[in-house]
Amino acid sequence: MTLTTLAVIGLAFSLDILFGEPPTAFHPVAWFGRLVDGLDRQWSTTARRQRLVGVGIAAAAPLVPATVAGATVIAAAALNPMAEGIAAALVLYSTTSLRSLLELTANVVRATDGDGARARELVVGLVGRDVSTLSPRELRSAALESAAENLADGLVASLLAFSALAPISLPVAAAVAAWIKGVNTLDSMLGYPSKPIGTASARLDDLVMYLAARIAAVTIAVAAANPLVLRRAGQWARVPPSPNSGWPMATLACAMDVRLEKPSTYVLNSEAELPTLAEGERGVALVTSAAIVSVLVAVGLAIVASTAGTTLESQATAIAEVMR
Repeated sequence: MTLTTLAVIGLAFSLDILFGEPPTAFHPVAWFGRLVDGLDRQWSTTARRQRLVGVGIAAAAPLVPATVAGATVIAAAALNPMAEGIAAALVLYSTTSLRSLLELTANVVRATDGDGARARELVVGLVGRDVSTLSPRELRSAALESAAENLADGLVASLLAFSALAPISLPVAAAVAAWIKGVNTLDSMLGYPSKPIGTASARLDDLVMYLAARIAAVTIAVAAANPLVLRRAGQWARVPPSPNSGWPMATLACAMDVRLEKPSTYVLNSEAELPTLAEGERGVALVTSAAIVSVLVAVGLAIVASTAGTTLESQATAIAEVMR
């Protein structure tokens, strides 16, 4: 299963490199987003009951993409093993995002060099904050913060879960990757303090992303060839209100020795200056390198999982032979 898993990962990222994200009309995440839109309504007149409804949504809604993904891979496996691998690769492709994220971030950074209106128009694809009064340096900061955070949300979380489980079962790996993406999508759409219905979704996302955010921070430090930067980043990682997003963002800020800032909310590495144009471009390159490190980590994880699975299977067979 090791070679199959590596082939699936390779196909998924080849598709991402060649095409970026699928068109919205054909994107499974967009389909799930429409489902979430339908659930985002006033089910009750009290915040407490809205939160209770939100618990049900957080528990049930991500199971929809997980079930569809797993069933699709199972159905493909009934045709032939190659179809199973292709279906699993398509699920992984749809639950991760790299090229589109990096291209948009780079475009925002470039636009800050003289075209502030264009930069503001583009950056709303990355952040939800008010950008109308942001300076070029603040726009670069917003883009780099989003790139670092989305390294964890949009790549590491689903990819590593898939890589760990694929050597055991491609349908299970696909289902879990889709479930993680569903949880993250729920949080991005409902997880605001002003929406009681999204409280449970936000808490669930905090749990799911806990490890992925910290692994993403490690990949940034490795890509910067400065693992010790994680110690400095630890001072700032808990400054943002999110328990997770601060880790990759603070690590990027410290690795580049720039300040990243969301006005009136948080400042990371406050003794440095906001990124210049050259630093913004370097930040995009660093996140790109960190993404490559993440893929290499996933490959290593798949090999380890496959080896461990083979060892356990051999031991189980030996025990069965002894007990005959």
